[in-house]
This record gives sequence, C-alpha cells and structure tokens, in this order.
Amino acid sequence: MAKSPRPTRQSDRTEIGHRPLAAELVLIGVTDGDPELLAEQAYLDGAYRCLEAMRQRTERTTAVSARIAESDKTIDAQVAQYHLERRLEALGQSSAPLCFGRIDTEEREQWYVGRRHVEDDDGQAVVVDWRAPVSAAFYRATAIDPYGLTFRRRFSIEGTNITALFDEDLTDVEAGAAVGVPDPLLAELERSRSGQMTDIVSTIAAEQDEIIRAPLEELLIVQGGPGTGKTAVGLHRAAFLLFQNRLELMDKRVLVIGPNPVFLRYISDVLPSLGETSVRQTTVEGLMAANYRVKSSDDPAVRRVKGDIKMAAVVERAIRQRIGVPEDGLTVKAGLAIVRFEPADLDQMVKSVLSGGLAFNSARDIFRRMVVAEAWRRHSARPEVDPAQEPVFNRAANNDADLRKALNAMWPSMSAPSVVTRLYRNAKRLGLAAEGFLSETEQQLLLRKGPSKLADEPWTSSDLPILDEADRLLDGTSVSYGHVVVDEAQDVSAMALRMIGRRADRASMTILGDLAQATSTEAINSWEAAADNLLSGHDVDRHGSVRLAELTVGYRVPSAILDVANRLLPAAAPTVTPARSVRPGGEPPRVHRFTDPAELIDIVRAEADSLRDRGLSVAVICTDDRVNEIAAALDEGGSAAEAVGGGSLPGRQSVAVLGPAQAKGLEFDAVILVEPADIADLPSGGRHLYVSMTRAVQYLALVAAKPLPTDLGLT
Repeated sequence: MAKSPRPTRQSDRTEIGHRPLAAELVLIGVTDGDPELLAEQAYLDGAYRCLEAMRQRTERTTAVSARIAESDKTIDAQVAQYHLERRLEALGQSSAPLCFGRIDTEEREQWYVGRRHVEDDDGQAVVVDWRAPVSAAFYRATAIDPYGLTFRRRFSIEGTNITALFDEDLTDVEAGAAVGVPDPLLAELERSRSGQMTDIVSTIAAEQDEIIRAPLEELLIVQGGPGTGKTAVGLHRAAFLLFQNRLELMDKRVLVIGPNPVFLRYISDVLPSLGETSVRQTTVEGLMAANYRVKSSDDPAVRRVKGDIKMAAVVERAIRQRIGVPEDGLTVKAGLAIVRFEPADLDQMVKSVLSGGLAFNSARDIFRRMVVAEAWRRHSARPEVDPAQEPVFNRAANNDADLRKALNAMWPSMSAPSVVTRLYRNAKRLGLAAEGFLSETEQQLLLRKGPSKLADEPWTSSDLPILDEADRLLDGTSVSYGHVVVDEAQDVSAMALRMIGRRADRASMTILGDLAQATSTEAINSWEAAADNLLSGHDVDRHGSVRLAELTVGYRVPSAILDVANRLLPAAAPTVTPARSVRPGGEPPRVHRFTDPAELIDIVRAEADSLRDRGLSVAVICTDDRVNEIAAALDEGGSAAEAVGGGSLPGRQSVAVLGPAQAKGLEFDAVILVEPADIADLPSGGRHLYVSMTRAVQYLALVAAKPLPTDLGLT
C-alpha cells in the first residue's frame, strides 16, 4: 500500500503532496488557528475532493453498466450492476467524519486512518480504512509497545472541520499522553446520547481492537460488564470481517441477533454508518418468523423447561418412536410376485438407514426404496425370474396401494409442528419420549390443549427452538451465515443457542454478554456451557476453536455510578469480575424520597424536565406493571413520554419509560429509577437492578418510598 504524504507546516498549503517528517513530535492539544491544524484541515479537504472524484467515476461506470445490463439482460451483467450500485451507495455523503487521525512509522511512512479507503487519481492511498492491517497500530500503540510507530495524532472533528489535534510521542515511555485515555475518547464519552447507538470507529480502545480483528474461523465469546463497549465491539467486528473476508461473506452474509426489537432499533444505524449492508439483524424469534407466528407466551417455569438442553433429546426420541416395525412383518406384492419380510428384517433395514445420519424424512425415502430393492433382490434370486423384469417389478411394487399404506404406517412423513404438538397434547406420548430426561412435574408443565387446526396452534417464543430442533432432525440443516453475532447472549436458552449455532457456517460466531446481567429464567450459567450448545452439530475441535475474551474497562458509565452498582455483584453475580470505569468522578446517584404516592409523578416529572432542558436523553425505569401508568401520567402532565415497546425507541424529544428487561443493552444520558426495592424483589432482582442502574452514562436518580437495598450503601 502506498504511503500517504504529510501536509506541510505552511497554512497556505492546500494540495495533497509529499513532504518530510517534522522533527518535533510532541504537540499536545493543538487547537484552532495553529498552522499544524490548518495544514491538516487542508489535507482533509483534499481527501474529501478525492472521495468525490471516486464517487463521480463510479457514477459514470454505474451508468454505463446499467445500459449494458438493460441491453444484455444476462445474469453476469445484472450482478455487476448490483455491485456497482452498492459501491456507489457506499461512496455517498455521510455526516460522520471521514478521517480521524494519523500515524508515523519507524520507516518514516505516514498513514491517515479513517472511515473508508480514499485514493487519488493515481491510485495512491490518501486515507486508509480503519479495518486495514496498517490501521491496527493506530488503536493499539502505546509508548511501552509502539507497534512500530513514532507518532500518533488524533483529530477532534465537527462535521468536516478539524477543531483540535491531540498528539502523542510514542518514542517517550514517560509521556503520559501515550498511555492514558485519549482526549478525543473522553470528549466522545461526554457527548449526549441521541436515542440511537453510534459507531466508535474513531475511539476504539486497544483491548476492543484485538477482539474486533480476531480471525473469522473461531467461536469468540466476549464477557463484558456495563459500558465496556461489547455491543459496539460486536458490530465493528461484523464490519471488520466483511471488509477482511469480502468475497467469502458477500453471499453468505453476517447475521446479528439482538434480544428484542427495541435493541435492534437502537443499534440499527451502526453498520450502515460503516458502509456495511450485507448484514441481517433480527431476534431469536425473528429467525423463525417466516415459518411460525408467535401467538402466546409461557410462564417462567415453562420457559425454563422448554429452554433446557434436555428438550433436544426428548424431540429426537419422539421422532424415533413414530417409526414402528409391524409385529406381523410386511408383505410386498408386485403383480403375481410376493415377498415376505419378517420384523427382524425390517428392524435391521431401519437401523441401517438411520446409521447414515440423514434427516429423518430423507432417510424415510431411502428406506422405502430399500424395501423395494431388497424385495426385488430376494425375488430375482429365484432361477425362473428374468432379470430384465426388474423395472416392471419395481413399478408394480411402488404402485401398490396396500404397500404404500403399510410403509406410511410404519414410517410416516412428519413435520415439526405435528411432532411438537403430539408431545404437548398427549401425556402418554410425552411420558414415553421424556422418560429419563424430564421429571413428571416438568412434563406436566409442557402439556396444553390446542386448537383443532395445526395452523392455529398458539406458539410461544420458547417453542421456536424446539420446532427448529424438530425441523433439523426431519429435514436437515437451516440456512447458514458466514458469521453470526449474538448480543445479550447471557439470557439465551440452551435450546436457542443450539438453534443459533446451526446457522453459523463452520461455527464462526461472536457471542457477547455479561453473566452478571443474566436475568431470564432460562439463562445460561457459564460460557463453557454456552459454547457446548453453540457447537452441537459442528465437527470442530472444542478447545481449538473457542476463545473467551473479557472486557473489564468501562468506557460509558462514570465511576460514581458504576462503583455503586458494582456493590450488588457479590450477591447477584459473585463469579463475575466487576468492570472498572475510565471516567473518574461523575455525579453520584441522587436519591429522592417521597411518602405520598401522589408525589411520585411530580418528582419524576421535575427530574425529567430538568434533565431534558440540559439536552440529555432520559429514561424512566420501573417494574413492568407500572410502565404504562407512569408514561401516561407524565404525558398528561405535559412532559412528553412514551412507553417503550415493539421497535420504538424514544430519543431526546421524549422520555423513554420501560422495564428492566427492555432496558438491557440500551444507554441513556440520564436514568430515573422508580422504587428500586420493587425491582430488587423481582426474580433475579439484584441483576435487574444492576442492569437498570448501569443504563445511565451521565446521571442517575433513585426515586423511592421504600427502603433502598442495603447493598447499595445509599440512604
């Protein structure tokens, strides 16, 4: 790759050209009006001109390609046109900064690192993509380990204008700027949230970059506490893999799975802002939406049973038990020919077919052909039989209605819905399939009455992984993706993890979560168990293909809030390492007391209005049963508020009112927590409270009439 030239120190230099490296490298916090800043601005302006020239060239090429595709009407021409249109779209204008820094190497090369690759008319790199190998040093270099660099400069940018420069001399081990938290990162952390997640491409930390650039060929599990950036890391990893493995992932795409539609709305802008569109973003429920409609919900105890890995064995046994050898054997008639099979003969053929590992419905077809083929073999062994009569024999046997009926009774064609509903509606069948796997109490929880039509079955979200298990056993593998990213994975059941793992080609996955935030009834209890479930069905080395990485540095939640929330962990999640914040200080959580219930809304409204006047995004988190009540009361009182649900996500213009489970994975400038004691009394209440408190990245208020949980140490 060609090196990018460095602009001169003269402020009137506006073109892009070669120049020598300057000797003085320690210029901390260069600001507006300085010649260095003016020179860098000139370089950036030139980069934008180069980008526009690239866009215009692509636009002309796309127009020519469109005419060719219209006239030729060939698949190749249409494919070429599609890719040109995607490239033109990627080259379009973006409000995000094009370039955010520069690095100088020991080999006296210089590179400008940015959001995308930009080149001049001669094909020389003007800006290198943040995902390029040379850019790794921009994120990872320190004075202790400079990664071959001598100097790093970070830009603070508003729109297309550089407002400040932050320089680091990487040759000086004692230089504080080379080892601390970069000023641009601190500035970014202090920005108000808009209601949607933004990318962190300009402020990726070293430990995050190592995860983002991990190889495609592994199952990477990332444990990270609140504010450690695990969601951003997962999305940027998806963008990196698409860049690094473009041809491989272009068709197979990347799958991103989030916990709910609200979360997907929250992250929806990140990958498009990075120029990546070959990504499907959905929920676990959304994976099956095309085949099954969720019409009902389960109690927590039922969800726990349905999510247990033992359900996989129950479903497989239920399918096998549908295959039965008749006690009186089987007779095959083909014209005047009659061939008799004893039960032992049939049993041996069934075992032979099933040993091949085929899907049951495929194995069924092979078994039927095997019966006819074996019947002909036995019949043709007679000396009077003409071998040329085999086609006639086979045709007669296959057309025999009695044989078809007998074979259908012995090994029926099955569908996933029929298999699962037969279990749910019949205690005897369920007992036979679940014996040794589920207790009688667990079996009783699964039983339910159903409608007369299978199409009207009231499926629940917990049924979907079970249906998917049956689908796989009956008809084979599902649609797979080149890479799968799962966020908030700590709350995904074992059965759902099996379903997700089946969709990852070569077990290539990034799993993100925090065991301290596991609150669902069916939540996993260890990442080792999660890996086992994800890898089921994959023929890979368990130890060679799985890696656990841990993010322990919190970038979003200030220490004044995180330190208080961490007091819940010894009881709520004793095995989890608490995250530590790089944002020292901050405003401690504020406690508002009330005695009259009528005061509650007045206190919440006053807090919310004051915070919104400061330009902050605000969320009110309370138990689910109070969400609509509080949202309506705030709205009626003149404070714009909205109960979060479906795919909606209130932003800066209205207060978001939501429950602890919905808040998971989201961030707000300010959080008003209503009656923390009620949240702590929920199942897994300590973890729900921990999640709720750590959604705040600037300000946290606790509004309470009841005593606060003693672990918090607040009065």
